This record gives sequence, C-alpha cells and structure tokens, in this order.
Amino acid sequence: MASAARGLRLMPGLLPLLCALLLPPLPSLQSPARGPHIKKAEAAAAAPGEALRYLHSAELGEALRALAAAAPPGLVRLFSIGQSVENRPLWVLRLTAGLGPERPDEPAGGAALPGRPQVKLVGNMHGDEPLARPLLLRLAWELVRGWAGGDERIVRLLNTTDLYLLPSLNPDGFERAQEGNCGGGAEGGRENSHGRDLNRSFPDQFGDAEPNLEPVPEVQALIDWMRRNRFLLSGNLHGGSVVASYPYDDSPTHRPTGVYSKSADDEVFRYLAKAYASHHPIMRTGKPNCPGEEGETFPDGITNGAQWYDVEGGMQDYNYVWANCFEITLELSCCKYPPTSELPKEWENNRESLLAFIEKVHIGVKGFVRDAITGAGLDNATIAVAGIAHNITAGKFGDFHRLLVPGTYNVTAFVMGYTPVTKENIEVKEGDATEVNFSLQPTVMPPTPNVTQLTAAPSPVTAITPTSVQAEAPNPTSVHQPIQPVDFRHHHFSDMEIFLRRYANEYPNITRLYSVGKSVELRELYVMEISDNPGVHEAGEPEFKYIGNMHGNEVVGRELLLNLIEYLCKNFGTDPEVTDLVQSTRIHIMPSMNPDGYEKSQEGDKGGTVGRNNSNNYDLNRNFPDQFVHVTDPPQPETRAVMAWLKSYPFVLSANLHGGSLVVNYPFDDDEQGIAIYSKSPDDAVFQKLALAYSKENAEMYQGSPCKDMYPTEYFPHGITNGAQWYNVPGGMQDWNYLHTNCFEVTIELGCVKYPKAEELPKYWAQNRRSLLQFMKQVHQGVWGFVLDAVDKRGILNATISVADINHPVTTYKDGDFWRLLVPGMYKITASARGYDPVTKVVEVDSKGGVQVNFTLSRTDSKVEEGKVLVLNTPDTSNPNEKEFETLIKDLSAENGLERLLLTSSRDVAPYRYRPYKDLSEFLRGLYLNYPHITNLTSLGQSVEFRQIWSLEISNKPNESEPEEPKIRFVAGIHGNAPVGTELLLTLAEFLCMNYKKNAAVTKLIDRTRIVIVPSLNPDGREIAQERGCTSMIGQTNAHGKDLDTDFTSNYTRYSAAREPETKAIMENLILKQDFSLSVALDGGSLLVTYPYDKPTQSVENKETLKHLASLYANNHPVMHLGQPGCPNKSDENIPGGVIRGSEWHSHLGSMKDFSVTFGHCPEITVYTGCCYFPSAGQLPGLWADHRKSLLSMLVEVHKGVHGIVQDKSGRAISKAAIVLNEGLRVYTKEGGYFHVLLAPGFHSIDAIASGYQQKHVKVFVRDDAPSSVFIIFDTENRIFGLPRELVITVAGASMSALVLTACIIWCVCSIKSNRHKDGFHRLRQHHDDYEDEIRMMSTGSKKSLLSHEFQDETDTEEETLYSSKH
Repeated sequence: MASAARGLRLMPGLLPLLCALLLPPLPSLQSPARGPHIKKAEAAAAAPGEALRYLHSAELGEALRALAAAAPPGLVRLFSIGQSVENRPLWVLRLTAGLGPERPDEPAGGAALPGRPQVKLVGNMHGDEPLARPLLLRLAWELVRGWAGGDERIVRLLNTTDLYLLPSLNPDGFERAQEGNCGGGAEGGRENSHGRDLNRSFPDQFGDAEPNLEPVPEVQALIDWMRRNRFLLSGNLHGGSVVASYPYDDSPTHRPTGVYSKSADDEVFRYLAKAYASHHPIMRTGKPNCPGEEGETFPDGITNGAQWYDVEGGMQDYNYVWANCFEITLELSCCKYPPTSELPKEWENNRESLLAFIEKVHIGVKGFVRDAITGAGLDNATIAVAGIAHNITAGKFGDFHRLLVPGTYNVTAFVMGYTPVTKENIEVKEGDATEVNFSLQPTVMPPTPNVTQLTAAPSPVTAITPTSVQAEAPNPTSVHQPIQPVDFRHHHFSDMEIFLRRYANEYPNITRLYSVGKSVELRELYVMEISDNPGVHEAGEPEFKYIGNMHGNEVVGRELLLNLIEYLCKNFGTDPEVTDLVQSTRIHIMPSMNPDGYEKSQEGDKGGTVGRNNSNNYDLNRNFPDQFVHVTDPPQPETRAVMAWLKSYPFVLSANLHGGSLVVNYPFDDDEQGIAIYSKSPDDAVFQKLALAYSKENAEMYQGSPCKDMYPTEYFPHGITNGAQWYNVPGGMQDWNYLHTNCFEVTIELGCVKYPKAEELPKYWAQNRRSLLQFMKQVHQGVWGFVLDAVDKRGILNATISVADINHPVTTYKDGDFWRLLVPGMYKITASARGYDPVTKVVEVDSKGGVQVNFTLSRTDSKVEEGKVLVLNTPDTSNPNEKEFETLIKDLSAENGLERLLLTSSRDVAPYRYRPYKDLSEFLRGLYLNYPHITNLTSLGQSVEFRQIWSLEISNKPNESEPEEPKIRFVAGIHGNAPVGTELLLTLAEFLCMNYKKNAAVTKLIDRTRIVIVPSLNPDGREIAQERGCTSMIGQTNAHGKDLDTDFTSNYTRYSAAREPETKAIMENLILKQDFSLSVALDGGSLLVTYPYDKPTQSVENKETLKHLASLYANNHPVMHLGQPGCPNKSDENIPGGVIRGSEWHSHLGSMKDFSVTFGHCPEITVYTGCCYFPSAGQLPGLWADHRKSLLSMLVEVHKGVHGIVQDKSGRAISKAAIVLNEGLRVYTKEGGYFHVLLAPGFHSIDAIASGYQQKHVKVFVRDDAPSSVFIIFDTENRIFGLPRELVITVAGASMSALVLTACIIWCVCSIKSNRHKDGFHRLRQHHDDYEDEIRMMSTGSKKSLLSHEFQDETDTEEETLYSSKH
C-alpha cells in the first residue's frame, strides 16, 4: 500500500473539498517557492470547507487519498499497516516536511528521518468510540492547510516532528456501531469481529502468559508497525469520559480499582497528561459530569490508569514497557458515539490540546551517540538516566530523544564494545530539549565473535526490564563495568548523616531516608530505602534489610553499607544487575544501630570492647526477648526502635553485619541448655543455603579458617556455622527476627579486626561486594504470591502460609501478598485465614528463582441458612460523596496512609508545656473563638472545687443533631496526676482545627464525624499534681479523695446523690446519651492499652471487637505494640501486642470504661500514654509524635464497622429499635432509624427487633478498611398475643358473629315485651340527655386511660430502659 495515494480514482467531489482547506502561501522547509499546486490551493481557498462528519471505511479511505493527493509534495504519505479481521485497511497518514519520493525497498510509510522524533495518534480502538476518526482527519486538514498557509507554529511543528495519524484501529467494530449510542458495549461494536477487546489484547507486564494474537490481527499489525519504528510519544484516543489517563493501566494485584500503579516515569506521564488536559475546557476542570458518574472527579483532569480501573493487556503500557514510546490514553467525551451535530464543538474542545500534546515530543534531552574514532552513529545505544528505571535506545543513526520534565539529570550512554560515558548535571528546561551528544571510545579488549552481530541487531525495547532477579551472578566477562564507590573512609555520625542526606537528595527517585528512632544520646537511627518506588510497599515485591554497627566498635559493616548505598545509586539505570535488583526489591539499609558506641570506639581496635555496648552499657545483641532465656536487662531505646521497625515492614530476609571473625552464622543462636551445641531451627536447610550464598562469594571466608593468629584452631566448613554451635548468644537479634516476624536473618562476621585502618576499607569492599549483592538476591528464592478472597478478589491480611513438615508459618501482608523462603524441592503448602476454608497446593521449587503461588479462599460460612440474609460489605457508593469518603477511609487505612496525612498537614502543632486549669480554659475558649464554625465549647458540670468540666465538640455542624454521623469522644485527666493525656488532646484539637480547610483528609474527617474532647475530668487533682512526679500519687484523686475511676458504679440511679460531681457530669451529659460509637480514655503509668472489663468477669461480650480497637491504637504507636513497657520496677513486664483486658492487668470496680460499655452502649479503651505519670514538659513533643498517629487512627476507625438504617415498608424510620449483635451486644437505633456499631473484621450476625414488627436477621462481613452498610426493612408482626395473626383474626370473627346473634335474640325478646313496658321506656327517655352525658364521659375516660398507658409504655423510666437494654 506504499503507493496508495497515487494512481487511484478519487470519489467525485472529495478533491475540490480537500483543496479548499489548503490556505496560501505555502512555505518549503525554510523559504518556500510558490509552485503551481500553491496557486491551485490559493484559488480554492475561498471555498467553504466540508463539515465534520463520520465517514465509513470506504469514504475514509477516499478522504485520506484525496488529502494526500492535494497536499504539497513531500509533506504527506498515506499507507496501511495491515488489515482488520474483515480485511479493511488500517490507514495511517504520515505528516512531516521533507519526505522524499517513495522507494520500493523502504517499509510502508517510508524510512525515519534522522533526529526527528516520531509521534503517533491512534483512534477508534473501540469501534463504538469513533470520535477520533473525524477529529484526526480534521487535524490532518488543519496541519496541511497551516503548513501551506505559512502558519509559523505548524510550519515549525512539521519541520521538526514526524507525525503519524491512525484514525481507526477497529474499522470493523465501527461499521457495527450506532451513532448516538453513548453507553456502547460489545453489542454496539466495541470489540473486533472476533469479539475481542483490542485494548485487552496486548502483552502485559503483570500478565501470566503471552496473549494469542491470532484473533486480533489489528493488534498484531500495530505491534509490527511499532517494531519497525521508534515512536517517542503517542496518544490513544477513546470516549466514555473526559480525562487523560497514564501508565500503568494495571497492577500486580489486578484489583479492579484504587491501586496507583506507578511507572518509573510517573512524573513525565503526569506532565504529558496535564499538557493535554490543561488545554481542554472540560477536562481541565476534573469534573466530566458524565451521566451516571456525576460525582466522578479527576484532579487536574488526569488519572493513573490502574487507580481509575484495572486494564490488563492495554496498549499504553505495551508502548512504554516494550518500546521507547510514552503513550497516554485520552478519553475525549462522555458520549462514546456523539451525534454528528456535536462534532464541531468537540473539535474546538480538542484542537489546542492535540497540538500542545504533539509539541511535547520535544521536551527532555536529545542528541547523537557516535563512535569517537569513526564518528559513525551507534545504533541501539542505550540511554540511561540516573534514578529512573527506564532506559531507551538510540535509532539507526545513533540519534536519541529522551522525554524528561524540567530538572537536573545524570545521563549515561553505553553500548556493547564501548566504554560508557556519563554526562552529569544536565539541565532540562521547559520547552525544547537540551542537546547532549556522546562520543564513545571502543574498548581495547578483543571483540567477541558476536559483538558485531549484537551491535547491529535490534535490541530489546528497553535494555533493562523489570524481570525477576536471578540468583546467579552476571557473566564476569561482561563488557559493562559498574561504577565502584570512591568514598572509602571512616564516617563519624555527622559525616555519615551528611553522606546519607546527600544521596537521598541526589537520587530522590530511588531513595528515601528515614529514621526508626533515636539512640540513648538522641542520635537518629537512620535507614536508607532504595527502591524504584520509594516510600511504598509494592504488592508482590519482597522487602530486604541490612543492619550494621550493632556493636559500636565493629565498624566494617557500617562502611560497607555506605559503600553499598553509593554503589546501588550510581549504577541504577546503567548496570543491569543493580537495576534489576532495585526494581524487584524494596531494600532498607541501616548503617549504624549503635551510633553512640561508635563515637566511643577507636580506630585500630582489633578485638577490644570499648564502644561495643550502647551508652547505657548494654550489649544490644543480648537485649532482645529470647525463646530459651528470660532477658533481665531493660529494653534499650535502640532495641525497642528496631523491634518496632521490624513489626512495621514485611521484611523477608536480613543480615546483621558484625566484626571480629570471618563467618556467616545462622539460627538458632542459643539453646535450652545454654551450652555450645547445634541448635537447629525448623528452617535449618534454608538458613544454610542463605549463609552459603554469602560465603561462597567471599573467597577467604569460604575457606573456613579465619583469624589464624587469633584463633588458630577455629574452623568453619565453607565459612558458615550454626550460632549456638559456635557459642551461646541469648537475647540475640537474628533469632528474634525469625521467631517474631516473617524475616529470616543471619549474622555476618566481616573480618578479624573490628575497627581496621581506613586505608584497608577498599579491600573489604572488594572482598564483600559480590557477597552483598548475591545475598540480597536470595530474597527471591522459594515461593511468593497472594491470598485472595474468593468473593471480592481482594487480598486477605494476616492469612497464614504453612509448609508441611516445617513448623514455621508466615503471614500475609496488607494486599494478601506473602513470601516464603525455601530450598529446591516439592512442598505441600497451605493457606488459611480466620473465617475461610483452607486451601492446600503441592508446589515444586527450583533454583531458578521464586515460584508464584496464589491462593483463593472461600469464606467458611458463605452459605447462609434459609430465610437469612447475607450482606457483604455493601457501603452506599451511589452517592459520589459517599464513594469519595469511602476511598479516603481506605487510603488512610492503608500502609503509610496516616503518615501521608501527617506529612501534608500543618507541622507547627506540638505541645511544649503543661497547662494548669486557667490556661486550659483560656486555650479552649481560644479554639472556640478562632474556629467558631467547627467548634462548640460547653461545660458538662463542675468539680468539687467548682472548676468547669469542659467539653469541646469539633464538627462541621457543631450545634446540630446529625444522627447519621458517627460520634467519638476522647477523655483525659480522670487521674489528675497523669496530665499527659490532657496535653495530647489539646494538641489534637488544635491540630484538627488548624488543618480544617487546609488539609483535604482532615477536612473530610471533621465534616463526617462528631468529635467530642473532654481534656480534664479531674481538674482539682490536676492543680495539685507535681511535674516530674513519675510515681507520685498526689492529685490522683479528686478533692474528696475519691478515685474517679472507681465511681462509675452500676446502681447509678439509686446512689446518684452520693456520686462525685465529676463522675455525675460525664455520666449524665455524655455517656448516658447513648449516641457515641467509640470512646478513648487517656491515662498514665504504663505503656499499653486496656479494653473492658476492668471488673472481674467470666466472659466479655464483643471481646474480639474491643481487643481489635485496642490493638489498632497500639499498632499505630511506634513501640507500644511490642508489649514491653519497660517501666521502673516492672522491667520484666510483658504485654503481648501492648494490649490486655483491664481485669487481667489492674482489676477494679466502678471504672468508666465498664460503665460506658454496659450503660452507654459504647466501646471504650483506656490508653496508658507512658510509664511516667507526670513527665517533664520537654518530653511532650516526643509523646505527641508517638501518639498522634494512634489518635488519628481512632478517627478513621470510627467510620468502619456497620452503619445501618431501619425502616418499615412504607419508608418510615424506626427509632429505638433494638439491634442485637452476635446474640449478645445490644444497641438502639437513633432518630431517623440510624445505628452504627464498631465490630472486628469478619462475619457478624445482626438481629433487629421492634415492637409490632417481625424480627429481622442479617449477616454482615466487616472489612478492616471500609464500612459495611445494612438497610433493614421491617414487616408487620405476624403474631398477636403470641398466636398466629390468621388464627387470632378467625377467632375474633367468630366471636363477633356470636355477639351479633346474641344481640339479635335479645332484641327480639325485648320487642315482644315492648307493649308491657311503654311507660317505663317513656320515663327512660325523659332522662336520655343525662345518660348520654354520663356515657360520653365514661368513653372519654376510657380513651384517656388507653392513651396514658400507651405513653407510659414509651416513656419507661431511664433505669427500666437501661436494665431492659442490659438484659
């Protein structure tokens, strides 16, 4: 079809119409001469242009031929890239200045032009979305006309850009589609003639298998065309919304929506998408307002594809992953097939966007890669940008163009047989690309036989692709040489800190520097994360860590890890091994766990102990909880910080780098007998393989006879040893990793000298570089995969993965992803989870890398008894605001969700002093006066000494009743000697107020929650308490000497007069309102959370929910969840998970939390904020930093559980209906029929009971990241007096009939005797009026009596109501 534009008969009338669109004067590339064809165009210029309309395939072909024939020579070329299923041609129109005559040896469309970037626009991929067909044809006309008329912008564009327009990729589908069909679908022509969706038919980076392209010749044709060219930029034009979507279009989990699947060039794609959207009058608003999706919004008019919805096998991802091409998908109109009358408007909406988008092909860097000796262009040279894991390749002439957003970059060019060249600090500005040329020197080594062939052959689309990392090392004869570290010296803390900040600043796309805590001397415990998506756990990607310098005087590991950071950063994007590793693994590197000890140690120390321990003189590697020995040393800040860190990330593999010998030591590190004996773990084979992976790459270590001058008899076969067999180490970190997390850790001794001289450091790097890399790769061995819910296909958190005959299960992470290290062999693997049926699979593991094994679990009680309803997480998402808020709750519940909220919020809020009563009152008044629209300050009552018990409500409507919104209360200061909670709540209140309308998440939480803060319940006790009184009881009680947390007795109505005023105030004005969904009380004296009951009791209703709420708070605290408060005189106290039932910790009667649950129908947890009751004010900022995430998590959690509405069939809301949960816990519907109850994730049964209605029973599944909604409609009660309604009605009818018959008989008898008693009846009539009055009064009294009884039933005494509720 190369000559399709010539020698063909044109449809009558098309050529004059096309000519009419070409305006004078016509320039050449620089200064055009006016030829005969220009005069022809000028003569026709005044004729009106043809109106926009849809053309069928034959008409479209004719129109394109006419345009090509009428265009100036050398500007347009028409060709076909293939045919559809029904043999319709797939036309492409090429537009660029300077095209030579067609040659038979050229590919269809002609050869590429050196240095001119190629852009393509593809339309009508879905046959029923044809808007691109007329728009691209009109665009072609405009470009030809503009070029011919000398339009400066278009002349520049076509002189510098190679543009390809493909109006219809699915012409068969278009022929079946119907104009005006806005919804589309398979029946309407969306798919090709084989019934295949073309945008689900491309190879996918996250797909399991190569797709079959036989049913989709259109896709095959497009792929072949792309392989023949080097497209740089592309747009895929669709319909059905108004938004610009960018890669990735799907994710490894393939969740239907909500997963931001970030590509390496996310910034570039966002920039390109905004370039289109910002010029489109509707798209740029972000609110398409499409019918049925009126609430759908896209900030800036753009969206990540997978975040919108998952598209597996899409074209835009194929362009990026398998080509040099950056493609975005453009949804142009809400209506998929808009009427012809709308086309002029659609053209005006999209004209400028199309031009602006095409122009963006010129951003970034461009240039040539040439042979430094011959000057010849180097075909297929790889262009790598440091920090961006996506390389491109140069064209046939060595020409390249790399799209980049404005910034400063280091760019490397390399090709087989040449020395790589890096150009540093290249500045990319807005507008045209920065020109960068490379001259590469041939290597002096003799070429291998295949070098010429390899250099000339087409390379893979990208030199580096995100494949799984293999365990084998790269070929040592590889031409490419990685960049080695140059920073060999000992780094003291300040120097190390600057080093880490420098690399985090220079490589922001692959690094994240963070701290997990502080040392005794308050030095940060830094960690450098290195990943292609730093700060995010990517589902399915394992996490790895290295820890160095645990013993302060063992410094080699510290320096090696700094070398490793430099090596990974500098080689990412240029070295395939490093790039594969960073792309497939989330790497965390802690160079120093004991920075204080390091500062005390001395260079040259060979085997000493100065600086070994931390500043409290404790050995950190004897400080972890142990399985065989009770560790009596108090947990150190460094130990606690690391344990919290390990609980926060799903680490799979780890190494702890030490010094003093040369060996890899694996668990267990000790044994029950405390002697040097082989202590075998269940995964002994795995640990041996891991240890060997390191030692065999270190020749000296592998020999097994280190330190002969120090330990002449010591021998370690192959350089590895079982820890306990070497010597006993109770309280070691590696065993704690294995026993308390999913992480396998080994300890690596790096050399006989603990603190060698600086000049020896390069030797250590050379010996250990391969080992460090090889060990990291082991994280990909064994099995990995996902455990998914069979119903909604979402990942199951904390599912258990068990391997038969290996007593060591691991658990899944938040997306249901898991990793289980195993040696090669056959295994029976079982996935199980609470509430699900387990699934077992037989899996073969080989040595080539990880095997993916996915499990889909069905819920155990997914079958519901007859007559019962199953409700599965059915929040009301018909309302766009509801959908948006549900998404927010999910986002905040996800990993790092609350951290992101805190990072985007005002950071100026932190407590710095304690506020006595007067200051507290003024502070609260200040909040009320400064934020009157969202706060309401009231007094619940007064203390014994007449101080106000303040209550601050924060809500968008603080003075209005909103029963549909959940209500949460925070209470502090029940013990006056523990005022930390008071200051935390005041800070929380200010934080919320300051961020309202400033932070979107905080704003939405306040708009949808009623937050009540009672900062000080015992102000009298607080006034006499003493700062720094860590154990002082002064101020614990109120002014009467009463511990208020023993005053909430159950017989509150009987002894109300004797109750303390503080207790009475909060009981009557808060708790007994029974409208709270959650209560959080803050106290002091330990570091844990208790849940009801405080009183001794045999069983706890709703225990799982109460424990879940407490655990949620503890898990969001950096150390509370470790369960080791470490308080003085209780250093051995162990609280699993930091959560315990109140009666098991400190049993007492009359507690506020017990009263809240029993009589307020509200779950309450008590948070003990720290060991010291009244710490110094200087500790307040740290305490706020520790607790703020937990406090905010409560605001998120209160929106979960079950929300419901109870109505009758007529739609009338039923208030005061009893909602019985799991046949125990009871709550009541509020005004409007609303109820809300928090429940632990899992299945729960609900019974709804209301007088006069049939009881309703439903089952609901509660998720951990979203609310569940229940809509209950009552039927009228079908029983009367306990008997079936039909029987009662039948009996009543028979009774009425009998009464009527009796009345008739009596009347007849009376009639017979009527003549005998006329006189008597006459006298009766005389007093008729008197009798009527009496009867009327009796009747009225009867009615009043009935009504009174009815009202009495509805207004039972409060005590009766509560007791009936309780029982």
